[in-house]
Amino acid sequence: MPDRIATPLMAALFLGLAPFLPEPHIVEKIRWLIEGHPFRAIDIFDILMHGVPWVWLLVALLLTAKDAIKNKKTKKET
Repeated sequence: MPDRIATPLMAALFLGLAPFLPEPHIVEKIRWLIEGHPFRAIDIFDILMHGVPWVWLLVALLLTAKDAIKNKKTKKET
C-alpha cells in the first residue's frame, strides 16, 4: 500500500468512525440529515470532524490513481 494512502486510511478508520459503539458518529449524522432532524452547531462540527478523514482518503486515492495512470502512459510511450 502506498505511503500516500496509509495515513489517510488509518485516520478514516479510527477518527472517521469513532466512536464505534453504538454506531459511528458520521453514520448517525448522515442518517439524521436524511431523516431531516434539526441540527445544532455541535452536530455540524461532528460532521466536519468525522468527515474530513474520509475526504482526505478520497483525495489520496484519486492522486494515487492519477499517478498510476500517468506512469502507465509514460511506460507505453517508451
